Amino acid sequence: MPTERLQDHSPHDWLSPEYVQNWVANDITKDEERRPILTEMLNMARLDPDKPIRVLDIGAGYGFVTGAVLEKFPYATVTLQDYSAPMLEHAGRRLAEHEDAVRFVCSDLREPAWTDSVGGPYDLAVSAIAIHTIGGRQHMAQVYRSLYGLLAPGGVLLNCDYDYTAPSEMHVQWLREAGFDQVKARPAGREHLFILCGRTPS
Repeated sequence: MPTERLQDHSPHDWLSPEYVQNWVANDITKDEERRPILTEMLNMARLDPDKPIRVLDIGAGYGFVTGAVLEKFPYATVTLQDYSAPMLEHAGRRLAEHEDAVRFVCSDLREPAWTDSVGGPYDLAVSAIAIHTIGGRQHMAQVYRSLYGLLAPGGVLLNCDYDYTAPSEMHVQWLREAGFDQVKARPAGREHLFILCGRTPS
């Protein structure tokens, strides 16, 4: 990834292995308090855990969300997308026991070609505390439009995120404008955090 894009992700230097190492070491300490929120989010999918589904994890980071997905849906295969190659290296180590069920894609959500890099279609797309970081409401709305195109009919989008850059009501509007049905958002038990769910028509 070109280093000149780093400013867009300020103050985080996601391309620096040292920075990412320190960030993960701190963030991983919050995993257990976040686990109930992820469980609540994944329960909203209402998908059969005994079926082999294809899942896309957007802004997958060091693989915490994918780990929860594979616990909930043991027959799933997951594509982990992230802007940061060092972050995906951490995810690879964390998910080593699931190596046959995961693949990793390094791409920038602000570039139109990112959708080509991940393939599809998917039965489920998930994201947690990632989409709000990409910079600019227009980029967030475009990500939702792109995800709509990557999901199979009856596919589900789940996003747990902060409302710092846009209120949850705006995320709901963006999903509806993208074509999603059954769109809803609800508080996730922590200030400024919400869970968003939408489905593509069957």
